[in-house]
Amino acid sequence: MNRGGGSPCAASYLRCAHCRKDKRIRESRPLTRGPSAFIPEKEVVHANTVDEQTHLLVEEYSTSGRLDNVTQVMSLHAQYLESFLRSQFLMLRMDGALPLPHRHYIAIMAAARHQCSYLINMHVDEFLKTGGIAEWLNGLEYVPQRLKNLNEINKLLAHRPWLITKEHIQKLVRTGENSWSLPELVHAVVLLTHCHALTSFVFGSGINPEGDPDVSNQLRLASVNSFCACDLANDNNIENTSHTGSNFGIVDCLSELEALMERMESLREERGDEEASQEEMTTRFEKKKESLFVVSGAASDPEDRPPFFPFDCGEDMTVTADVSRYVEDPGFGYEDFARRGKEHLPTFRAQDYTWENHGFSLVNRLYSDIGQLLDEKFRTVYSLTCSTLASCGAVDTTTLRRALFNYVHCIFGIRYDDYDYGEVNQLLERSLKVYIKTVACYPERTTKRMYDSYWQQFKHSEKVHVNLLLMEARMQAELLYALRAITWHLT
Repeated sequence: MNRGGGSPCAASYLRCAHCRKDKRIRESRPLTRGPSAFIPEKEVVHANTVDEQTHLLVEEYSTSGRLDNVTQVMSLHAQYLESFLRSQFLMLRMDGALPLPHRHYIAIMAAARHQCSYLINMHVDEFLKTGGIAEWLNGLEYVPQRLKNLNEINKLLAHRPWLITKEHIQKLVRTGENSWSLPELVHAVVLLTHCHALTSFVFGSGINPEGDPDVSNQLRLASVNSFCACDLANDNNIENTSHTGSNFGIVDCLSELEALMERMESLREERGDEEASQEEMTTRFEKKKESLFVVSGAASDPEDRPPFFPFDCGEDMTVTADVSRYVEDPGFGYEDFARRGKEHLPTFRAQDYTWENHGFSLVNRLYSDIGQLLDEKFRTVYSLTCSTLASCGAVDTTTLRRALFNYVHCIFGIRYDDYDYGEVNQLLERSLKVYIKTVACYPERTTKRMYDSYWQQFKHSEKVHVNLLLMEARMQAELLYALRAITWHLT
């Protein structure tokens, strides 16, 4: 709503879902030209110029038929890009249980959970091109009940996947005209988890809107300063306000690199000297659990927001109206898996239900070929390395990659009995933890300041690699919870 005089942009407000107080809305525009607001255009352009393989991959596998901004940034890691495009192409274009328009509408529903106008616009276009009914774009009340029934599992997967049970699966597959077959449901779950995770990459990498942000058929949203005083009581703010300062609490970048290298070397030596039992690992996890988690990030400076929500100041509109039409229960969001002062939920022990031994075979049985492509994608991002860190060469980054991947799973309640979580605290400094948790759990709150705050001496390609790891770790975590519930339903 508008108050006072001046332009609508100068007097726009959004009501907080928690305390019901109004918060100021500020216009957001792209901070830079090129595919990313966080990465200099010349770095991405240079990568695309020298890598013809990227263009060949786009011609063969791109669903949009062009080199979009996500693909350009991912092309900094061409080996991974191929596995990403192949799996996405199968989900959206190749044989599957779901009609093509339904696939894109499910993607719209998934992207809307994080207000990701970039992906919503992309899939709205594809939805119409593949014969989708334009009326459905007016909102969820215009779609068949069968699609509406995905709202609950979409909401849980996006924000609190540990709450998914076999009862949620049974409600969807029960007999009736609006029921889902298991192959259809697995296809939908793969799409939902893929798009949820991709929003993390879009926001984490500062992906700019495609083309002209003022084109009328694109969603136009205001960038919201999402910090509210009530967030202090809901663990929704950055714990220390010094994080919003120019230094973000970061040590000198050179000493940061040296310290990280020393800690990695120390961990390798300790691992060679000591073999801890699983019981001891579990004890260590319980002792360190509180210190693993950080309070999540929220931008306190609206001008530092990434430019994903172009807003036409000349139009009096309700912020997020275009996205909210695709969302039920918009106030539902991530909560810490282990919240202080609350009864703890049972931890998902990774050894009890693994992707390799359980999820992979179930997906492949119900959705042919996608399991193989997803497995290849997970393995590629996990093993991806150029054996460098910033200016240092011949570096084994295995321990660092494992810490990043396992920390995301830890945030979503998944624990590995054979992993020493003390490594997370040693390798991931606080501002990096804040960034990881924000990108994985509240991607729409990611800011350039957060992106710039960690690993200041490192290359942008290395930070993109971090985002790829976060994206795939999140997708795998969501998948494991959903596939475990489906397995429970089948047994």
